Amino acid sequence: MIHFSQPSFSIIFCLLFFWACSVKSDQAETSQNPKPPNVVLIFTDDQGYQDLGCFGSPDIKTPYIDRMASEGARLTNFYVSQPVCSASRSSLLTGCYATRLGISGAYSPNVGKGLHPDEQTIAEVLKPLGYATAIYGKWHLGSESELLPTRQGFDEYFGIPYSNDMWPFHPWQGTRFNFPDLPLLENEEVIDTLEEQSMITTWYTERAVKFIEKNKDHPFFLYVPHSMPHVPLFVSDKFKGKSEAGIYGDVIAEIDWSVGQILEALKTNGLDENTLVIFTSDNGPWLSYGTHSGKALPLREGKGTAWEGGVRVPCVMRWPGHIAPGQTIDKPAMTIDVLPTVCAITGARLPDKKIDGTNLSDLILHPDQYEQHHDAYWFYYKKHELHAVMSGDGRWKLYLPHGYRSLNGRIGTDDGLPIPYDQNKVVTPELYDLQADISERSNVYEQHPEVVALLMEEVEEARSTLGDNLTDRIGSEVRPLGTVASNN
Repeated sequence: MIHFSQPSFSIIFCLLFFWACSVKSDQAETSQNPKPPNVVLIFTDDQGYQDLGCFGSPDIKTPYIDRMASEGARLTNFYVSQPVCSASRSSLLTGCYATRLGISGAYSPNVGKGLHPDEQTIAEVLKPLGYATAIYGKWHLGSESELLPTRQGFDEYFGIPYSNDMWPFHPWQGTRFNFPDLPLLENEEVIDTLEEQSMITTWYTERAVKFIEKNKDHPFFLYVPHSMPHVPLFVSDKFKGKSEAGIYGDVIAEIDWSVGQILEALKTNGLDENTLVIFTSDNGPWLSYGTHSGKALPLREGKGTAWEGGVRVPCVMRWPGHIAPGQTIDKPAMTIDVLPTVCAITGARLPDKKIDGTNLSDLILHPDQYEQHHDAYWFYYKKHELHAVMSGDGRWKLYLPHGYRSLNGRIGTDDGLPIPYDQNKVVTPELYDLQADISERSNVYEQHPEVVALLMEEVEEARSTLGDNLTDRIGSEVRPLGTVASNN
């Protein structure tokens, strides 16, 4: 038997006492300050409103995204701020209308334009909280090194810097625009140039899964902006010819598989209940490509227009234990609301500069208690042209005089080549009741002068702050876009 002297026993007792207190204190701190939630943001390219099983597609099967919806919520009135690549992505990542950022359209390679480095992205607001951040996919907010995602808060980047059709092998526009080789980037280094793209969705997915596994013990923000289903369409052999909806359906099936792989990685690593997953698209379908494009039915028109088919996109959100399963949320929301919502659920500080979005965590977490946050939504296109405003409750949408492209009911071909658009015009303002007329067929402008008057107040607010090139109005709150010396 070992005998302790009185001093030795006292020392050991004190050490054990302080150790126990320390453990209890650590446990209390952990319970009071749990690990903040992870955020996974999956952003497809040119996917139409109807192009998911859970959004009514008659021939595209998306079992993993459908299951994600059954375990979370479908947002059926979810909008992008502009119906085109660069502008839409800038709003998603910054919480601002693209026009506020000086951004419009889709930037071609090496033009020296993109998101200003002083703007704060979701990645940048999360970095002070210790989040690991990564983007695997299409950036399209500047292709020069000074404008790449590694300069906007992302620890890791793997993907292409702009759209996959800005590529010399595109069957229609590659030679027409004299595009350079399509670079595949690892952070800021070109590691390959792509002569074909069949593995690109798989590569993004593999990177995403590895990132989740590597960062399972601390918070992370994972951004997966897929290159597909933007034309030209590419799909790996494991999904080629497997869909009832042709090659477009094959491509969506592979994206659905990718979502399934990400969800499985979260589950395997015990992260399910501490991860908000958002799936949505950057704008509506590029309809002139016929069977190589998606569908926005029952909405009007598609990509490149402010009609519902161009700016209303499918959205699914999942966060087990927080978002009640099986919900359909029909209140409006927009990509500008994603950043402030992420800040609210993680405790991150909002950007120092003015943003346009609002925290909609109550919409997804407590929809029965939701109160309208926006008075209106503004829809710009092209070079800062104000095309439409929509009431904050999502019911009324007023279109201002502007030109727009349309196929006027024609259907594109099967060969992946586009048919030309007709150039239509809204000559006098038009008003639509989206609750009664989701397809925007009946102009009720004359019947509701009081609604028009209220929405025209929003038009004036938009024009005074962000401007309107259609009326030569210059906004007072537009910030500079990022510009660097062009590589051309």
